[in-house]
Amino acid sequence: MRHLMALAIKLVSSFVLLWLIMGGIYDLSVGDIFTISLVLGFVSYIVGDLLILRFTNNTIATIADFGLALFVIWLMAENMTPIDDLFTASLIAAAGVAVFEYFFHKYVQNNVLEDHHDETTQVPGHFRYQTETSEEITDINRKEK
Repeated sequence: MRHLMALAIKLVSSFVLLWLIMGGIYDLSVGDIFTISLVLGFVSYIVGDLLILRFTNNTIATIADFGLALFVIWLMAENMTPIDDLFTASLIAAAGVAVFEYFFHKYVQNNVLEDHHDETTQVPGHFRYQTETSEEITDINRKEK
């Protein structure tokens, strides 16, 4: 259920964002925008949110989502419409998607992805050193006065 809610948020926000940029500025049809947002939503959720975000951090996943969004939006818009110079429109739309994805990744990390780190698991590079102390640390050869 958590995945369906996250996917619904992603699809609706992608559609609204692409409708504002691609439809409002560059006059793409609503059907084309809906198709692009559907493909972009599913692919970026699986690749960007469930795979890349799980194994990296938010910044790397956002950069990957920007590249993926640029490629998907540009490729689909070029093949679906007769409008020329859609690379600029795709670049602007991908930048908008990346800004949204930065905040969406925080939602996914907090609400969707399960944290499998329990307290006994050590994160590499974070060592927990234990120090032993006892009374024998004082100098034995010292004369007591």
